[in-house]
Amino acid sequence: MLSPKRTKYRKAHKGRVHGNATRGTVLNFGAYGLKATAPGRVTARQIEAARRAITRHLKRAGRIWIRIFPDVPVSTKPTEVRMGKGKGSPEYWMCRVKPGRIMFEVDGVAPLLAKAAIARGAAKLPMATRFIAREEA
Repeated sequence: MLSPKRTKYRKAHKGRVHGNATRGTVLNFGAYGLKATAPGRVTARQIEAARRAITRHLKRAGRIWIRIFPDVPVSTKPTEVRMGKGKGSPEYWMCRVKPGRIMFEVDGVAPLLAKAAIARGAAKLPMATRFIAREEA
């Protein structure tokens, strides 16, 4: 699973996902993509599950790019622990995704196959998304 090699701080505040994405909103690598239409938090496990679903449906044909990276640590306290005594230890990594952000890109496959594969990947993610294709002019 994806995680940073090192970070400046061990723990992070929860934060909120406000506004629309200003970067990562156009296809840069592939001909087809999966764009977020709602804000949300995507964990490293969800990114990996979506990647596996897309790869398996494509039968390892074509190429896949992951355009998001889980760089925010999420800490949790153990079960049945009383309030107080500080913040819990980091348990997993997540990424804050704003609406308009392209999360996955695919190239080298037929449009129908790409759409079906990306739909499988979108089912693993906790937010509303849509399939986009590059306009050939």
